[in-house]
Amino acid sequence: MAREQEPGGMDMLILHLLAERDMYGYEMVTELAGRSNEVFQLKEGTLYPLLHRLEKEGSVSAYEEKKEGRVRRYYRLTRKGGEKLRERTEAWETYSGAVNAVLCGTPG
Repeated sequence: MAREQEPGGMDMLILHLLAERDMYGYEMVTELAGRSNEVFQLKEGTLYPLLHRLEKEGSVSAYEEKKEGRVRRYYRLTRKGGEKLRERTEAWETYSGAVNAVLCGTPG
């Protein structure tokens, strides 16, 4: 299974952040790191190809905005991205429930 297709993959986490608000790349990197207690430390070489792929497939769109003298490229969730996020979240809940059932020794 391709990494981006795994339940709970990075796609799901990025789409979740963008469901909350539009963000630029560095903002996503710091938000993921902070919320995950530094477990998720994305590098630009990982994040931007993922964002470009999500944009190409129509899950996110991008726009530029000038703030504090800097032009930043912001990403926003599209309707298609919201549908993908729901699908990924459901798959993650099923997957993580099954893993927990095995680890805890209880039937799913």
